[in-house]
Amino acid sequence: MKKEGSQQHSIHDLAKKLHLSPATISRVLNNHPHVHTETRRKVMAMVEKLGYKRNAMASGLRSNKTNTVGLIVPRISMFFHAEIITTIQNGLHGYGYNLIICQSNDSLEMEKELIRTLYASRVDAVIVACTLFTTDFGHFDLLTGNNIPVVFYDRVPVQPYPACIIKGDDVNGGYLAGMHLLELGCRRIACISGPLNCNLYIDRLAGFQKAMQQYDVPLSEGQLFYHELSAENARRTMHRLFAEKPYPDGIFAANDVSALEALQFVKEMGVRVPDELKIVGYSNDPRSSIISPSMTTIEQFPAGIGKVIVTELVRMLKADKARTAGAVAGFPQIITPVELIKRRSTCG
Repeated sequence: MKKEGSQQHSIHDLAKKLHLSPATISRVLNNHPHVHTETRRKVMAMVEKLGYKRNAMASGLRSNKTNTVGLIVPRISMFFHAEIITTIQNGLHGYGYNLIICQSNDSLEMEKELIRTLYASRVDAVIVACTLFTTDFGHFDLLTGNNIPVVFYDRVPVQPYPACIIKGDDVNGGYLAGMHLLELGCRRIACISGPLNCNLYIDRLAGFQKAMQQYDVPLSEGQLFYHELSAENARRTMHRLFAEKPYPDGIFAANDVSALEALQFVKEMGVRVPDELKIVGYSNDPRSSIISPSMTTIEQFPAGIGKVIVTELVRMLKADKARTAGAVAGFPQIITPVELIKRRSTCG
């Protein structure tokens, strides 16, 4: 005989006690958005009273759905991804999906392992911001080849791939940064870029070069640097830039970590910002508004990106017609807006 608090109760037991259909109980337990608030409250109160525990694995095997989505980011600690994670989790929860958050640590091998793990966990879809070193996307074929939707954002495939692509307008971001420095009179402008195997830095550099060409200002090899955009690498680059005169009068750094380190370096040297040197960063790191002088940067609107990801992913999950493995047509590529935020590192 089943007792209060037993874990042996079924959906049918809950339905019988509440005089509801098993289908209604199932919708509540799966967090379906179209359930009356009072009905949800009654069901969840009875679940707690009876100590009912849903067997998610068995339910997933029956329906071929687990109502879970995997998310892989390079580092959860990066503020850009942290805000996107929050937006995605809140958004998907409203549609009845739970989020499994994974961190690749910018390791390609870890990324591959996480793809295998999420596939084995029977997730309904996967969202990915790739590692800095992901150039071959063949390991994602395990997902797309089995009709599991994939949404890439921020760091995305450069070549066509059968997945939804959501990325910032990095070409325009680089252009806005370059034009801002040029319009303020800078002519010896250095660019600190990330490695050009990554779409972010390909596009940001292309936009910056477009601005330089528009003003007919040459960019010499001695003013252009490619490396992982860490504080340590930025400081090494600054040592090279300021080893001898003439010093640069402008710097565009393709992320705020590098821009902030560049600012700290020149402050230690006694170079006046923005009078002698103007600096533009990228991504509007929260520190960029509180450092002195505050940092001019490019805003990427991560919360807006997160909302677009949720909208597109839910659309893909609800699509009636089956996705064809290997097909690229029909998978959208969405470019989200950026904006130049002017602060005292250029406009003192």
